[in-house]
Amino acid sequence: MRAIVAVMDSFGVGAAPDAVAFGDAGANTFGHIVAAAARGEADREGLRAGPLVIPELLSLGLGHAALALDGDLPLDAPASAGGHWGAAAERSRGKDTPSGHWEMMGLPVEFDWGYFPPEAPSFPEELVEALVREARLPGVLGNCHASGTVIIEELGEEHIRSGKPIVYTSADSVFQIAAHETHFGLERLYEVCRIARRLVDAYRIGRVIARPFVGERRGEFVRTGNRKDLATPPHRPTLLNKLEEAGGEVIAIGKISDIFAGSGISRSIKAHGNEAVMDALLAAMDEAGERSLLFANFVDFDTLYGHRRDVAGYAAALEAFDRRLGTLKAALKPGDIAVITADHGCDPTFPGSDHTREHVPILAFGPGLDGGSIGIRDSFADIGQTLAGHFGLDPLDAGHSFL
Repeated sequence: MRAIVAVMDSFGVGAAPDAVAFGDAGANTFGHIVAAAARGEADREGLRAGPLVIPELLSLGLGHAALALDGDLPLDAPASAGGHWGAAAERSRGKDTPSGHWEMMGLPVEFDWGYFPPEAPSFPEELVEALVREARLPGVLGNCHASGTVIIEELGEEHIRSGKPIVYTSADSVFQIAAHETHFGLERLYEVCRIARRLVDAYRIGRVIARPFVGERRGEFVRTGNRKDLATPPHRPTLLNKLEEAGGEVIAIGKISDIFAGSGISRSIKAHGNEAVMDALLAAMDEAGERSLLFANFVDFDTLYGHRRDVAGYAAALEAFDRRLGTLKAALKPGDIAVITADHGCDPTFPGSDHTREHVPILAFGPGLDGGSIGIRDSFADIGQTLAGHFGLDPLDAGHSFL
């Protein structure tokens, strides 16, 4: 008896009921990618062309879930689905990564994170002064809301010359620090981030993110796979903690361990990029024992395509993910349950570069598991509650099982 949770980071399927409050009315990550591909607007030479081709996801009910939210989806879905399908809205007050992941594991975030204002300078003077003093820095660059790739391009050369790290934020509850892996040093960057993590606790900031990059001049800078998220720990136990306490194993793949600050994680497997995460997930499935939860985050959808508003790249990533799903399905053992879902939206056709407040898909399948609609759920926590029942654990405080 095992469970596999695959998070397609940022793969929303239509605006949530409260999207207007977030400025996200009309957002629809999946629907807008499908429409763009159907119009030939997601074509890129050497990458992909034509309508979106995702037969495995459609066979699991993704099209049915999307149509339940948006009846005008230009994509043919099979008459019946081979899994339980539906979608869920978020109870948590934010549309950030920790809130989405914690809620799907049974812990909605029903308090407000702290956020830094969009006006520059974004960070309080006393916070910057404390970071400079305690981390022995010559100063900082940036201090504003920014796209990570854009601000590194703009300030990378000055960072190399001055030794000042680049600090920036976004609409999420984050304090991000970018620095060159060799000129500044990767371990030095992590040290600065650990100091920042302690300093931003007073501001209720969810994550400090280390953003290392390489390259020598403008036009050559590239962020590397050595990103590290320093999250505040969950404020109450999640399904992960409860499963561990009951003698089960939680195997975190990709950035899952960082998102939960290691809480409830038995083993962490680092992998960078969707293909590497899938490789690691399949390898872990091959050897994971009974009462194991394998929890993987496929981050490329969000960081490489959603935030960068790259419709063609997002479409190609969906097709590449779909091509690996047959292997994942074949690796399931009797008694296993797999759930494909997301943590928020990041509509690549939407203005700006931030997350979008959307429903997320819930596609649940496994050997012997019947298919059918589970409806539109009012919390991601229904996933955690379902898995608690699957493992024979006491009910979680939030959520309703869909099985």
